[in-house]
Amino acid sequence: MRLIVPVATTLLLLVGPAIAAEPTLERGTVNFQPAPDESLVAERFRLPAHTFDYQLRPMDVPTEQFQILELTFPSPVQTPHEKNNTVYCEYYRPKHDVTGENKKMPAVIVLHILGGDFPLARMFCNALAQKGVAALFLKMPYYGPRRDPAVSRRMVSPDPKETVEGLTQAVLDIRRAAAWLGSREEIDAKRLGIFGISLGGITGALAATAESRLSNVCLLLAGGDLGKVAWDSPELAIIRKRWLSGGGTREEFVTALREVDPVRYARSISGRRILMMNAANDEVIPKVCTESLWESFGKPPIHWFSGGHYSCIWHLPEALSQVQTFFTATESAASP
Repeated sequence: MRLIVPVATTLLLLVGPAIAAEPTLERGTVNFQPAPDESLVAERFRLPAHTFDYQLRPMDVPTEQFQILELTFPSPVQTPHEKNNTVYCEYYRPKHDVTGENKKMPAVIVLHILGGDFPLARMFCNALAQKGVAALFLKMPYYGPRRDPAVSRRMVSPDPKETVEGLTQAVLDIRRAAAWLGSREEIDAKRLGIFGISLGGITGALAATAESRLSNVCLLLAGGDLGKVAWDSPELAIIRKRWLSGGGTREEFVTALREVDPVRYARSISGRRILMMNAANDEVIPKVCTESLWESFGKPPIHWFSGGHYSCIWHLPEALSQVQTFFTATESAASP
């Protein structure tokens, strides 16, 4: 199967949209209200009732089917690094009129991979928007415009305690993003979802356990038992080396990451629609870790692609199709 992408879309995926020359800026305030069962959310992921401001401006992208806008809002977490304290998103809003309740669109928060390569996330946003699903591509902490070239700090750090902080900030950012989507008149607040790839999939799974607004959860190349994933992953070999050279042990490393392991909090995700897509011979997310997350989530539908973590790219057309089908489904999950 060949994936045919228009030239304008290809440029968008490679370099990203640009701010329009004379953008119409929308400013607003969102009232964040936690769910009645907020006390069941792990303490580190809780947010009290509060308000936050946002800005939304069009981006200069030639597409007939959807509009792309840049959304920014302050992160609930204020780090010592100023650039990281603003959350940047690209909002893919389908171009059709919203004239009544039955015309409201489902919406999905989309999360990127560990390497911070954004074209793949944009491709899924593009595919969703073409099917009438609004997609909000959220750039996680210390990625893209949130990364100061003068600062070495990263979301996934050689110090697992810093990784815990980074993932915690990502979840809290996602919770605000979900509240923003739920406040939009064009969005069906009962049909919000989250989709992530690899690191984005793990983060999406974690966020779903903390944010009950996310009733539809689709994860690509994700898994649980995060300490084992991080310790065994070839992508993180340099992190293990630095940790060991500093006197740390494997046990300390794994224990620290348990604080952000979605398996630990999976009981709170009961009642959601969930789809997992994984590689049968994944060399980055061991199959046992995928199965651990799958079992903790109540054994939802899971699709195994042939090949490994990277060769799974050959199944991209099928993955795009499955994601479109999942999020365009008319049913919505029962409220947890």
